[in-house]
Formats: sequence, C-alpha cells, structure tokens
Amino acid sequence: MTSETSASLRRGTLAILLAAFGWGLLGVMARVALADGVPPLTIAFWRATIAAVLFTLHAAILRAEPLRRADRPAALVLGVAGVAVFYLAYLKSIEQGGAALSAILLYSAPIWVTIGGRLFFHERVSARAALSLALTLSGVAVVVIASAQGAMHGSAGAVGWGLLSGATYALYYLLGRRLFSRNASARVLSWALGTGAITMLPFVTIGSMRPAAWGGIAALAIVSTYAAYLAYAEGVKRLPLARAATIATLEPVIAVVAAYVVWGERLSLLGMAGAALVIAGILVSAVGESRRHVASRRPPTTL
Repeated sequence: MTSETSASLRRGTLAILLAAFGWGLLGVMARVALADGVPPLTIAFWRATIAAVLFTLHAAILRAEPLRRADRPAALVLGVAGVAVFYLAYLKSIEQGGAALSAILLYSAPIWVTIGGRLFFHERVSARAALSLALTLSGVAVVVIASAQGAMHGSAGAVGWGLLSGATYALYYLLGRRLFSRNASARVLSWALGTGAITMLPFVTIGSMRPAAWGGIAALAIVSTYAAYLAYAEGVKRLPLARAATIATLEPVIAVVAAYVVWGERLSLLGMAGAALVIAGILVSAVGESRRHVASRRPPTTL
C-alpha cells in the first residue's frame, strides 16, 4: 500500500467518523428545541427546509446535472416518506422516549430493508443476511421489552414512532439504490428534502421561537444533515462501502453516550444488551458486504 493510498484511507475513515458523530448528535440537538416547547413537526419542517436550501446551493455551485426525469417520481416518494414521515417519526420517538431509545430503534432499518428487498426486488436472503436480521430483530425486541418493563425511559408510542422511523429510513436504501447511482447526490437530496418540507408545510404552525430553539434546529440542519452527508460522501469515495457502513455503526453508540452526558439518559443492562445485539447485527451485515465488494468497487456518484 502506497503512502498516498494510506493517507486517502485515513482521510476517508476520518470523514465517516465525522458523519457518524454528526448523526449521533441528532437526538441531543433535537431535544434542545423540544425542551423549548417546539413541536416535532415544526422542527422537522425547518430541518428539511434549511438543508434543502443548502443542498440546492451546493448542486448549483458544482453545476450538477438536473435530476433525471424518470427518477423524479421516486425522489418525490423519498421526500414524502423518507423525509416528512421519517423526520417526524424520529423526532416523536425522541420526544416520547429519549435520544438513546430512538437511536437504537432507528436501526431496525435493516429489518425493513431485508423485507423490502425480498418483496420488491426478489433478493435472496443469504445465511449472513439472515443472521444479521435475527440479531437486529432480537436486539429491537429486547429494547422494546426493556421499555415496556420500565427498565428504560420510553413508552408504547415511543417504540411505535421509533420503528416507523426505521421503516422510513430504509427507503434511503430501497429507493436510493437507483437514485444515488444515476444522479448527483446533492440533486437527489435537494429534491427529497424540498418535497418533504412542502409536504409538511400545510400542517406546520409558523410562530416565533427563542434563539436556543433556532440554534438546535440550525445544528440539526447544518451539522446532522448537510455536513454529515457531505462527510459521508467524501468517506465513501475513499473507502469500500461496507467499511464505511461499519464505521458509521458508531452512530447509535455516540447517540447513547451523548444522551447520557448531555441529558442524563441511562440505559439499563437489558437496554444495553438490546443495543449491543442491534449493533452486532449491523456489523455482521457490513462484514458480509465488505467481502462482496473487496474485489471491485464502483465509484459513488459525487454530491
């Protein structure tokens, strides 16, 4: 391995770590606005709006090609379900169950990806994928049991919203496979985020907010959305996709630690066991992907 290749891998690893850090802080920053009395839908709307503007400007500066006409319906669906519903569900889960619980339940996404891939793309479920699915499903079940028993902060509503966030987050894989491979990522994200903001607009009450709430929302849009996706895109240019996905698995760990440090949220032993199973399932899946992609690596679409 040349020194240039080694340096590129280090920069790629750092970029993915920064992305995971930005995503992991999402729950903590959202709670700043929630604690100030801002409704989850309002937070979701402004997060999508600000990020959509940033990605639109980004695409214009880079003179990225317009989104393909054939891909626009899928981008609109991603905007409605993958932005409007996903953002709202995740924030409702944070509001009712805390940042740690919602971050763990978000990672039920591999379950929905596997189910969707089988139903809509007729993908074969390998033994490794089945093991990953079993570990993730078991972890989610343990977290749900811990929440129901009061062993960790949460409620049935928080669990339901968290699982919905995982299902809608899965659309970034199910729909994103084609969208991001055929179009500049900034174009896809500007369409999706813009559509999500427009979808939420009729249901949002626009009112004054205190500077602290605006600060939390701005951090969500800039740090956990725009900057995190830019960092992730930079990382996957330099690393195998599965290695990038493995490093990004640190996100729920960062979320749990940040929730404890900032808000004093604690996971019980049962909750931590569930979280460990979820992360183990993601790692098993990522290792399998790494072996499939080690021979050949397709360069990702630029932002």
